[in-house]
Amino acid sequence: MGKKIAVPVFLSQEGKDYITSHGMELVEIPDMRAETIASQAADVDGIVEMVDPFPNTMADKMPNLKIIARHGVGYDNVDQDYFGRQGIWVTITPHANASTVAETTLAAMLDLSKNYTTVVNKMAAGNWNYAGAHNGVDLAGKTLGIMGFGRIGRMVAQKASALDMKIIAYDPFAKDTGDVQLVDRDELLKTSDFITLHMLVTPETTHGFGAREFSLMKKSAYLINFGRAALVDQEAEQSALNHGEIAGAAVDVYDQEPLPADDPWRTTKNVLLTPHIASNTRECMARMAVDAASECVRVLNGEKPQWPVNQLN
Repeated sequence: MGKKIAVPVFLSQEGKDYITSHGMELVEIPDMRAETIASQAADVDGIVEMVDPFPNTMADKMPNLKIIARHGVGYDNVDQDYFGRQGIWVTITPHANASTVAETTLAAMLDLSKNYTTVVNKMAAGNWNYAGAHNGVDLAGKTLGIMGFGRIGRMVAQKASALDMKIIAYDPFAKDTGDVQLVDRDELLKTSDFITLHMLVTPETTHGFGAREFSLMKKSAYLINFGRAALVDQEAEQSALNHGEIAGAAVDVYDQEPLPADDPWRTTKNVLLTPHIASNTRECMARMAVDAASECVRVLNGEKPQWPVNQLN
């Protein structure tokens, strides 16, 4: 009998087809909650995992499991080292979403700079004159600060280079390539008009953007987080927005998802909220699905994965 791979029912069809075309059995489950996986897919050999928490206890509940293939690049919902000690690979899809996330980041920056969504909503409500009293700002001549200069950060810089902005970046591990000026963290915070976050979540970066960082930003500056919720102290960001410490923000990721109806974000001033959609295009979803599926197939065929984030002990 072929190996079994669990996937969410909403996985792009291209990923499902990849699994079945390689002779493996598809196990579709309605959601990716741990209790659903344990009750409907406990015997699978591999799983395509989304952003839901995947607790360590799942190793005991899924005795055949050989690989957890993350559908995306973040993996803070999985303890990769623990699963490595259990002989289970954890992988990501590093090449599938960088361009899409970069595009969405620029879309948010353009929206914020022109008050676009607010103006659209005001006009829909009958307020033609709102735009005239609430001017946007030009991006040309402004400074874009990129925190985290890996695959996505570099793609943001490449795409933003057409906007006549000064582009600077902070990343303690990045090498100077000459096309973007690398600066220290405080300089980026103090001089940027727009800041976008693309770091990995580590013990050092968890809630690393907090009250101090907001106090260093220009009052006219904007923060864009299409990375991970844990990068920002969200209460501190809400306070900075409500008290006018910064001009505005775009937020796509939250401490609790889906965002509750009574969450403070829903009444926070000057913020553009989106429901975790940075990579939400048909093409990107297909790429991530196929890349995650291919890692499952590769491991279950006895090969090493291409994009592991752990090692087996």
